[in-house]
Amino acid sequence: MSGGLGSQVGLLARRSILRTLRQPAQIVPALVFPLFLLAVNSGGLKDATNLPGFPTDSYLTFILAVPFIQGALFSVMNTGTDLARDIETGFLNRLALTPLRGAALLSGLLAGAFVLGVVQAVVYLSVGLIAGAELAAGPAGALVLLALSVSITVAFGTIGLFAALRFGSGEAVQGLFPVFFVFLFLSAMALPLNLLTTDWFHTIASINPVTYLLEAIRSLLIEGWNLGDLALGFGIAAAVGALGMVAASSALKTRLVRT
Repeated sequence: MSGGLGSQVGLLARRSILRTLRQPAQIVPALVFPLFLLAVNSGGLKDATNLPGFPTDSYLTFILAVPFIQGALFSVMNTGTDLARDIETGFLNRLALTPLRGAALLSGLLAGAFVLGVVQAVVYLSVGLIAGAELAAGPAGALVLLALSVSITVAFGTIGLFAALRFGSGEAVQGLFPVFFVFLFLSAMALPLNLLTTDWFHTIASINPVTYLLEAIRSLLIEGWNLGDLALGFGIAAAVGALGMVAASSALKTRLVRT
């Protein structure tokens, strides 16, 4: 594969996007499963709004932040599985014989996660608003929410790339999905941090980065604009993405040496 970095990224990004769009098994669960849990949680836990100190009288608005994180978790599995398939079929080995740059490969592979992240964010927000959720930040907040959601999705996708390059197996990547779901359940998912009264759970949730990603999204839905929460949310997404890319780049070099 010849050409400059931009050309290489473009070709691989096009391939990644087309492959994602041609796989309903990746798109449908990433859209339906989070919305199903949204319906279950918003109906079953709506009485939580009666607790003193709960930040809103609409539990649907509060819990709407969760599908954005759940959807982002799917990018770990989808992105990693796609790359693992390239490894298993020998496609990565053939790419190693070309002048392809590692940065182009990794960036291009994230294009599918980016596009799916946009679709997910639009669907989740649209369904939530139609169902009666609020968006205190208004139309501008919707754009910021979209940007934050996609940033988180792409950041988690880098973890999938690392896992695929490290293990070289789609089954191993898929096995990580329940592990990452634990981080979601051990966060301020169902209740705000100040209402988590169990000491050990409050401690874990307060050091769990997922809690602050949720709070960044909720700040747009409930408060309007909280620049501190938003900065922290974007910062965590950037940090996860940077660490994931560094780890994936290192794993890529190791795997190419083996081939």
